[in-house]
Amino acid sequence: MVERRLAFVPPRYGTDVVGGSESVVREAAHGLAARGWQVEILTTCARSHYTWQNAYAPGSFSDGGVTVHRFPTVHDGHKLARDTIERRIQLGLPVTGDEERVWLNGDFRVPELFHHLLRHADDYRAIVLSPYLFWTTVNCAVVAPAKTVVMPCLHDEHYAYLGLFRPVLGESGQIWFLSGPEHELAHRLGPLAPHRVTGAGVHVPASYDAAGWRRRRGVERPFVLYAGRRESGKGWDQLLGAYTRAVIDHGLDLDLVTMGVGPVEPAPVVASRVIDLGFVDEAEVPSVFAAADVYVQPSRNESFSRTIMEAWLAGTGVIANAASEVVAWHCRRSAAGITYTDFDELVQALVVAGENPGALRRLADAGRDYVLAEYAWPAVLDRMEAALGELPA
Repeated sequence: MVERRLAFVPPRYGTDVVGGSESVVREAAHGLAARGWQVEILTTCARSHYTWQNAYAPGSFSDGGVTVHRFPTVHDGHKLARDTIERRIQLGLPVTGDEERVWLNGDFRVPELFHHLLRHADDYRAIVLSPYLFWTTVNCAVVAPAKTVVMPCLHDEHYAYLGLFRPVLGESGQIWFLSGPEHELAHRLGPLAPHRVTGAGVHVPASYDAAGWRRRRGVERPFVLYAGRRESGKGWDQLLGAYTRAVIDHGLDLDLVTMGVGPVEPAPVVASRVIDLGFVDEAEVPSVFAAADVYVQPSRNESFSRTIMEAWLAGTGVIANAASEVVAWHCRRSAAGITYTDFDELVQALVVAGENPGALRRLADAGRDYVLAEYAWPAVLDRMEAALGELPA
């Protein structure tokens, strides 16, 4: 029945998709399905956010209590024009409304998904779109605005100030924010639709097997962990450079272990000390966090940062980039992490972690309490259901 039927619309979906917003959408969808909602996922056939090429077969299937509908991406935009506009946006230079549309359409479109929503919007109680940055959110937000919920996953970046996102944030039925700083940023951008901070949930593992994981993977030495996309926008280049400096100048006796997607490319002098796990099965991820001596979050572009939550739950200390208002906010509220403001401070934080790993682990105890109190999925789902109850019938 419509009263309990929801559509979630992420640009990518799957357990093998690496991305924070994608994980939040998938877990929220499954959590609400377990509470009796009839949940459908409307998504693309793409796996890679670099190419947006179709990697999965189109069609529908059941995935653990939710129904997934995949639609093919179409690549008929002006790629060269888009790349030129992209560079201007990244530099903070002005672009026109027409140029914004060329930029948005030049990556990918999903016309079959859009037409599905046109035909079936009335069948859903709410249509949940996330994140803000993609064709699927901008274009699907206009189909049924009154029942549209947007989880924007905003970062304070040049893209967020583009005019084509103003109606998405200002004219939808509701906006759900993952953190206080994301909420504050949205108010700085312009008028907002009705909104609330729902937060995001983190699953609490029943157990960890750090020793078993080390034995299975042959990882014997202590290590720093990074999880996520290996790209400059996520701070990977800065972390790799600081790690290299800490090893060369200070004799840091920690390896660097990373899991995720993207090129690793360490300098030859530390190449033997940098271990790329690639994509790690969900069941193994908690044990990787538990095995680490310290977790580093170098990204400044975070709307929630579930990885620092996973580290704290596992009892692993956190070093985080203070340039991320969200991560710094979590560290202040929890009193559980240390932050750095520049490259040299990151080097020194790594050195401290290598010399005194117990200090960061002791801080992680407060982090675990913080996550359990604020971001266990039952509490987050309660807030989401309360918000859904406020949408017009």
